[in-house]
Amino acid sequence: MLEIIATTIEDAIRIEKSGASRIELVSALTEGGLTPSYALIKNVVQSVKIPVNVMIRPHAKSFIYTYEEIQLMKEDILVAKSLKANGVVLGVLNENNEICEEHLSELLSVCNGLDVTFHKAIDELADPPRGIKILSKYPQITNVLTAGGKGNIENNIEVIKKMISSASHINIILGGGLNLQNIAVIMEKTNARDYHFGTAVRENKSPFGEISLEKTKELVQIMKMRD
Repeated sequence: MLEIIATTIEDAIRIEKSGASRIELVSALTEGGLTPSYALIKNVVQSVKIPVNVMIRPHAKSFIYTYEEIQLMKEDILVAKSLKANGVVLGVLNENNEICEEHLSELLSVCNGLDVTFHKAIDELADPPRGIKILSKYPQITNVLTAGGKGNIENNIEVIKKMISSASHINIILGGGLNLQNIAVIMEKTNARDYHFGTAVRENKSPFGEISLEKTKELVQIMKMRD
């Protein structure tokens, strides 16, 4: 599975045209991705046939949220669901840089019927494989997006393998630091099935660049060759 970040309707159309499997829809890519607007979610979902997963993240200050922010996130989840998004992408930590299970449970309470990805907040943990075991307690969580922790993904191979072996029902999606030069090696070393790309498939690798059809089609071909 190849998931690519979109920030506009045009991005989404290009991603679908490239042959990619799924879209992660965000705003503010320079901030790591925030919750997109109602109108953008609505129009992207209506413009493509492939699944669209929506980022639920109210700010880029941290992954620690107040009670009021959790209520806002719950409402944004319900909006995404009402607009026929395939799923949502979220992550919550506490002051100790641990998964905040209280807030996670509250968010999951409104995620029925949605694909749920716990995003790269997991890479902030001291022990990401332990984090996967915690997340595996929640049947609603279908995916975890990770680079295997902090630093270069190519140096995190052993951690990624541990995360995959601990994942239970969860799909481990690799993302963060992937590019056309290292993807084949990462695929071979981790044997992961699902991959996530952001700026690496944009013109000049810029968050402001357009999605490159050439790069995304090349990625699709690399993944088909592996299969």
